[in-house]
Amino acid sequence: MTKSELIAHLAAENPHLRQPDIELIVATIFEEITAALARGDRVELRGFGAFSAKQRDARTGRNPRTGAAVPVEGKAVPYFKPGKELRERVNGGQIPTARTARAPANP
Repeated sequence: MTKSELIAHLAAENPHLRQPDIELIVATIFEEITAALARGDRVELRGFGAFSAKQRDARTGRNPRTGAAVPVEGKAVPYFKPGKELRERVNGGQIPTARTARAPANP
């Protein structure tokens, strides 16, 4: 689902709200999550999941064309950890256990 599809869906479900108001609400939520991650904060939406920024260390990469070593600076990357309720709904009410989450062994 794209941002515009989300706005259209919310507008259809909430006919008492104007579409420009819904666009503002959605944009504000995304902006606040982005700003919090930029500050290094964690954003937790109960039942949905948590957004955080994880730090990746500097490393030496490779140029795929030449094979030459290239220094890659450390950086922060956004990370999302789904909440229990979201995992349950996505998995049809089942949370995979360690035993069922593994790939089956080759016979």
